[in-house]
Amino acid sequence: MQPGSPDNEWREDCAPRRVLDLFSSKWTSMILHVLDTRLDGCARTGVLLRSLPGISKKMLTQTLRDMEASGLVVRRVYGTVPPAVDYTLTPLGKRFVELIDLLYGWGRDNADALDALKARKGEGA
Repeated sequence: MQPGSPDNEWREDCAPRRVLDLFSSKWTSMILHVLDTRLDGCARTGVLLRSLPGISKKMLTQTLRDMEASGLVVRRVYGTVPPAVDYTLTPLGKRFVELIDLLYGWGRDNADALDALKARKGEGA
């Protein structure tokens, strides 16, 4: 296959699939967005939990671990009793915020289209 061929464009490790894989959890994009827009790029776990209605503590912890492993956030543990932990966006994490802002902005500007999808989804049920 040639590098630019149509067959090669959608291989398993292509860029579009890697982006979708990164955001396959809705919480990854939401955590990045909240950290950047509401929490100045850094927050403790409890603050994040309160900032994201609907997320469980277990899901938040799991998602933050995945994000840390991916290099999107850095976890810092402070030597206090009990230990304080915070998460900070990395420069790589900040690069993905731009994409999320575009997507979320489109969603806000096109809420009617999203409403139409929801209504259509309900019609088939």
